[in-house]
Amino acid sequence: MQTIRTAAPPVAPLLTGGLADSLFETASRDPGLPLIARRPDGATDTWTQVSAGELRDEVTGLAKGFVASGIQPGNRVAIMARTRYEWTALSLALWSVGAEVVPIYPTSSREQVRWILSDADCAGVVVEDGQGAMTVGSVCAGLPRLRHVWQLDDGGLEQLAEQGSSVPEATVDSLRRIVLPDSTAVIAYTSGTSGRPRGCALSHHGLASPCDTLLAGWAHTTAPEGVQPAVLVFLPFSHVYGLMIQGLCLRGGMLMAHEPELREEILGDDFLSFRPTFLYGVPSVFEKIYKNFLIRAQEAGQGALFERAVRTAREYALAVERHRLERGHGPGVDLRLRHAFFEKAVYRKLRASLGGRVCGAVSGGSPLHRDLALFYAGIGILVHDGYGLTETGGGITAQPVGREKSGTVGRPLPGVDVRVADDGEILVRGPSVFQGYVNDELGTRTALRDGWLATGDIGRLDTEGYLWITGRRKEIFVTNGGKIVAPAALEELLRVHPLIQQAVVVGDNRPCVGALITLDPDFVRHWRRGRFDQGDASDLSAREENALREEVQRAITAANSRVSRPESIRVFRILPEPFTVAGGLLTPSMKLRRDAIAQRYEVEIDAMYQSARAVRRGLPAVDTSMSWDDTDDVFRRVR
Repeated sequence: MQTIRTAAPPVAPLLTGGLADSLFETASRDPGLPLIARRPDGATDTWTQVSAGELRDEVTGLAKGFVASGIQPGNRVAIMARTRYEWTALSLALWSVGAEVVPIYPTSSREQVRWILSDADCAGVVVEDGQGAMTVGSVCAGLPRLRHVWQLDDGGLEQLAEQGSSVPEATVDSLRRIVLPDSTAVIAYTSGTSGRPRGCALSHHGLASPCDTLLAGWAHTTAPEGVQPAVLVFLPFSHVYGLMIQGLCLRGGMLMAHEPELREEILGDDFLSFRPTFLYGVPSVFEKIYKNFLIRAQEAGQGALFERAVRTAREYALAVERHRLERGHGPGVDLRLRHAFFEKAVYRKLRASLGGRVCGAVSGGSPLHRDLALFYAGIGILVHDGYGLTETGGGITAQPVGREKSGTVGRPLPGVDVRVADDGEILVRGPSVFQGYVNDELGTRTALRDGWLATGDIGRLDTEGYLWITGRRKEIFVTNGGKIVAPAALEELLRVHPLIQQAVVVGDNRPCVGALITLDPDFVRHWRRGRFDQGDASDLSAREENALREEVQRAITAANSRVSRPESIRVFRILPEPFTVAGGLLTPSMKLRRDAIAQRYEVEIDAMYQSARAVRRGLPAVDTSMSWDDTDDVFRRVR
């Protein structure tokens, strides 16, 4: 069993109160410091700033309203809303009176909402709109402890503040001061990829610890010297990663803007108008940005130039990485000249499309593909890949500044220990590890073993102490030939191809590894435009179909080149539509519901293997490009 123990103590002081204290301390010290950027009603490209003093005053008013409504220390109140300013104000107000926040994804199903409100025993819930109110209303008959439903777009916050107008501010101040670091701040529910979500109790200290450690060691990377860091927050606060970003901004005095919509055209406008200095995202966000770069270049007739620029960026970043890790001399003269040319011709334009001020980024949620990380580093945006869980209150590893290694999730944060068990499972220990699962003592005892959290993730520690993530323990399967396969790495390789949006690798108790592929509708439309001369419609459709299959086959061949032959994908099928949260095949945090996907597409999976067997009877080897039914029309949902 290999262990990496950080001998140095945490670089940040321990929290002495609750999470709301950071706002009140900042407002007392520098009341005019801008903390929030908001859009005026109806505006799309202008932002107004909310100072620390203004935010404190609004939070105090909401906290007084909660007191008047009977919310007491230890009560739990759910917030079921997208990433917006009110989420931040409400969470700070609840923490100010010692209440516990229960985040719920607004896209959650009726049954999921019922389960979380019941399991957490919530006294109240804040919903965003009438749809949310209807969802809660349909289940509240079975929730006798639920006393309040506040609706944001129906004046709920104004009514709450009005209700608390007669409550003295000293009452809020007294309640805030008795909040202890070990008091529970959040009950964060897991994504529930293989069963009901479980509520993780996270303390104020547990949520603050990774934020304070990261701010102490990495804050200087979030903006140029003398510039206030600016962060556009678009990840959901219903996920612990989003909560950690909020904590970093509030505790680090960063300017935070909220964006509830994840549509690329809206984010693109936000980048240009808000001009963030640092990005926090998940791999799919960075994949989508890259695809948009590629689409724009090809539409401008600069596709070949862009591809050369991409190769140069990766080569340059790899040479720089080898130099900083003391494994090489850095970029040579020819490579520096090529990089300088593309800096003027391509890279600075790409950065300008993100607002022109982004100097770095962090990717989390799942590993970022190494080639993509090298591309971003090569164009001047170093993306740090980190690692954390709901049960750890956020990040537990990060890339050491000046010693970043693409493809890994970095090294343990100061104060955190990481161990890899003999079976490959990652175990962690540190100040941010959760207090336990709500109403699940057995689950808590199973996850916490002698102070170590069993993460359920599989990985390895290299000789320099960097952590590599292989996949999830529960996702690993065994083919009927006895080959053990971790699907995550293969899926990550497939998603690098611009046409592929999602991939699910299958093969449990099957003769070989297979894959279900969904396509990126936007890139498919771009791919089709002008690709073929107009002619007979049926002939055109057939040629497009064959060309598409060839493109997907090339992506699979490229992925297979990175793994052993028994692990390689031998059969595949393109599905007619992407997996969605609404369709029940993705969790609200965009993770694959593998069991649900396997059940939904059981017929397609069986047919995929039957086709392969039919081909094998006539040929000496499996040819995945021939394992299709001729009647498949993969374009019928993406035209």
